Amino acid sequence: MIVLKSRDEIDKMKKAGRLVAEVLESVAQMVKVGLTTLELDHFAEAFIRERGGVPAFKGYKPSFTNAGPFPATLCVSINDEVVHGIPSNRPLLEGDLLSIDTGAKLDGYFGDAAISIIVGSPRDELEVALVDVTRRALKAGIEKCVPGNHLSDISHAVQATCESEGFSVVRKFVGHGIGREMHEDPPIPNFGKPGKGPILKAGMVFAIEPMVNAGGYEVVSSPNEWVVRTSDGSLSAHFEHTVAVTEGAPEVLTLRSEKI
Repeated sequence: MIVLKSRDEIDKMKKAGRLVAEVLESVAQMVKVGLTTLELDHFAEAFIRERGGVPAFKGYKPSFTNAGPFPATLCVSINDEVVHGIPSNRPLLEGDLLSIDTGAKLDGYFGDAAISIIVGSPRDELEVALVDVTRRALKAGIEKCVPGNHLSDISHAVQATCESEGFSVVRKFVGHGIGREMHEDPPIPNFGKPGKGPILKAGMVFAIEPMVNAGGYEVVSSPNEWVVRTSDGSLSAHFEHTVAVTEGAPEVLTLRSEKI
């Protein structure tokens, strides 16, 4: 069941979303060669808690892994890691492709967003193109979040944007509804034919999150391990926003200063 949010609830979610946006902005500014992802995580947790929020990921235990509760505030995935990377003492290297996903709960509501960053100078044009197309795929999906469209119109827009330029979208992991719970109905794949699924209505709130690979869309993960990697070792990028469907234009609740 898709839960419709009132204007008051969306405003509360916007506060949670703004907190997520602010922590991602601050973490992105810290990223540099030699810094560890564990340092980024410690900063992010303190940032969220100091502003009255609770890290949404720390202690989270979903059904798809037997690895135990997630141990950190940030999911930090590097290069061929798609999602759910655990922060560590590994120092960042020149040209690393770093995907950072985080969520926060504030006043009973959740926000969720992700960004991908190239550390220092990019290794090649493919890396730059992958980050760019993933960002644009998110934008294309957001633009479909208007009343009267179908849920799969979002999915198709993401897929079409990526595949038209030779990239692939991950199919095993998807976006989701969000509100009082981090993960609510409906699941939102990043692929599919348009015109399918529920009709969008004002009050629906989604976490839209393209996960895009430079190679094939297949991924691998162990039942006892959090991190998910590309099957072929290719690079992967990830962008995400929390988005409300309104009577007018889509409202991005995790909007950062650099826009999409």
